[in-house]
Amino acid sequence: MSVETIHLTAGGVSVLLDVRGGLLPSIAHWGAALGDLSAEDARAIVLAGVPPQAGNTVDEPIRVAILPEQRTGWLGRPGLSGSRDGQAWSPWFRAVSVRASEGVPSGPDSGSAADSGTDVVPGTSPGAHLTLPEGGTVTVTARDDIAELELVLDLHLSPAGALRTAATITNLGAPYRLDELSLALPLPARARETLDFAGRWGKERTPQRGELRVGTHLREGRRGRTGADAATLLTVGEPGFGFARGEVWGVHVGFSGNHRHYAERLSTGEQVAGGGELLLPGELTLGPGESYRTPWLFGVYGDGLDDQAQRLHRHLRSRPQHPRRPRPVTLNVWEAVYFDHDLDRLVDLAERAAAIGVERYVLDDGWFRHRRDDHAGLGDWYVDETVWPDGLTPLIERVRGLGMEFGLWFEPEMVNLDSDLARAHPEWIMQTGGRLPVESRHQQVLNLGIPAAYAYIRDRMVDILESNDIAYIKWDQNRDLVDAGTAPGGEPGVHAQTLATYRLMDELKQRFPDVEIESCSSGGARVDLGVIERTDRVWVSDCIDPLERQEMHRWTQQLLPPELLGAHIASGRSHTTHREHDLAFRAATALVGHLGIEWDLARASEDELTSLAEWIAFYREHRDLLHGGDLVRMDDVDPTLWISGVVAPDRSRALYSLAFLGRSAEGPLGRITLRGLDPDRRYRVLPLALGDPAGGYRVPPWFAGAAGASSGPAGTDGVTPLSRSLGPTEVEGVVLSGRALATAGLAAPLSYPDRVWLVEVRSVTPEAARDTPPAWP
Repeated sequence: MSVETIHLTAGGVSVLLDVRGGLLPSIAHWGAALGDLSAEDARAIVLAGVPPQAGNTVDEPIRVAILPEQRTGWLGRPGLSGSRDGQAWSPWFRAVSVRASEGVPSGPDSGSAADSGTDVVPGTSPGAHLTLPEGGTVTVTARDDIAELELVLDLHLSPAGALRTAATITNLGAPYRLDELSLALPLPARARETLDFAGRWGKERTPQRGELRVGTHLREGRRGRTGADAATLLTVGEPGFGFARGEVWGVHVGFSGNHRHYAERLSTGEQVAGGGELLLPGELTLGPGESYRTPWLFGVYGDGLDDQAQRLHRHLRSRPQHPRRPRPVTLNVWEAVYFDHDLDRLVDLAERAAAIGVERYVLDDGWFRHRRDDHAGLGDWYVDETVWPDGLTPLIERVRGLGMEFGLWFEPEMVNLDSDLARAHPEWIMQTGGRLPVESRHQQVLNLGIPAAYAYIRDRMVDILESNDIAYIKWDQNRDLVDAGTAPGGEPGVHAQTLATYRLMDELKQRFPDVEIESCSSGGARVDLGVIERTDRVWVSDCIDPLERQEMHRWTQQLLPPELLGAHIASGRSHTTHREHDLAFRAATALVGHLGIEWDLARASEDELTSLAEWIAFYREHRDLLHGGDLVRMDDVDPTLWISGVVAPDRSRALYSLAFLGRSAEGPLGRITLRGLDPDRRYRVLPLALGDPAGGYRVPPWFAGAAGASSGPAGTDGVTPLSRSLGPTEVEGVVLSGRALATAGLAAPLSYPDRVWLVEVRSVTPEAARDTPPAWP
């Protein structure tokens, strides 16, 4: 079959590929769905995008391929950077085959149509066109016989409309030093504002915006892991884009090692966004016949940030390995006991947890040999006989007997110098220049790129998992990779270390398919679409102060759906910020993710335990909605009020959160809107979280009669039981159409800061709506 253009369309998105003339594929359109296209339509779109020739530029139009090529006159970042002793540094790739296939590739590194699908002869028949109406994969193989290089480009559009592309380069000649292989996606001229993320330990994914100017907006991650300050999702859109509207185009490098994201605008008007792995100097030299494959570069379009996030969430939820069973309520004992492991104390915590509805119990750092503090023991993955003379069995049996799963903490990629492992194998520590790297958290990096080191860690983890009834691994990684070389020569090893970590996760998953893994890295420093292919959730941050977590949850959901976000209820006083918050604010903040507890339950009062049990029951009752619905976030009415929600796929119900995070200069704040519902259905709106320990809420008339709405004395310990704040007892609420809720809205309450009000919305029949007409105030 001979074609000039290929149209992939799915999930409200179209990608139109120009594959004419044996050139590398170029994207003529990536964005909103184009509808049915004839060959003439597709050809017209391609030709309509050819720009006029500007002065003092090359004599033919520059065609920017997915792998931008210097030889075309492209003066932005080249896709390929490398050479063979100063030669073959600007190749001219000519397509030798194109294959197209429908369907969804399986596995974290799959996606090539090279071995299946339809053969396409590029550009030999003018006007010929191919459409893949449910998305699919296109694979282009190209060669440069003079440079002695072969390139394979894979491009896949998922049924949800998420685009991803990857490249494989193979050296056909003498050794070739590869410095960079990055891909790029086109941006329309109207996309001129950027949004990506910064952050630090305890404050991950802080949004930052800017104007896309001539030049390169470059975000590099050189930490050897994703990083708390990672760009995460580099989005470029129409100026002023928000959650509800404004076209946006975002890119994400699905990789957990060194990486780069960039957006670039040239003086000639072309714009692209792209990225790939960041290779250290001399890190990768391809011998004859050797290949390198890039991580997936994801491209996600949306009309508004919610549309973009929902597209990613649907893509991730469609994966065969995506967690399907209800996300169990988790207790992690780290902030309760730290390194002070005592069987009686830990059993007491387990019994308290089971009594309030916890479903998974996790023993954190400190269970293995020599680990009485963070100065020693990493690498010695044997149960510490001095602390656990009978092994972990007594604790695990009690936890399992209480009906809970048992989870265990590991940090497989790290080693303390004060460990039996480091004393036996100092050469397994990552290092360069004949010296050890500076320590961080009193630890060094264990080089899993060394086969013997990898085998040791794998075998120790397998032994622990086979000898104990363990359902969950909290996989931690607590330092950046500095001077991360391989002894004795010191050659850079971050690339090999990242792939070895992936391989270890994959091998353990294959051997223990029922064991879930959490990606934790100094909190939220390894949150990306590479690690999530192998894990079942991420730890958003080591900071569980609910005020900080409000922002981190809001923006981590731009990449991942809430069921993949570890969100725990903190103790009354945050261990990281020393702020104090009421239980209702802490619990309502954690409710949006995979709920857990990080709190010494032995210090909780009976009223607190009662309220906590009711929050857990509410989560368990509603987690099908929380973890299966569509995320919606309202654009700010006021910066002190953040409104978000989750709407059932059938639009029958929704749960909205009104989070008051500060004190506004004005009050009341007027009408708020609730988006995402069916505009033509009618809904009953019921306020749920109304209890105020200090009393004194002021509510609009439509709240009247709601449980806990009136002011009153607090409980003896300053806690309002959830029985008064999570159940509509006398209230009938107000009935409005989805259209009215999204456009006219309804009055917001006045609230103290650091409060979350939950609002439940359920569809009603016309008869039920007529039975409860609104009462005038």
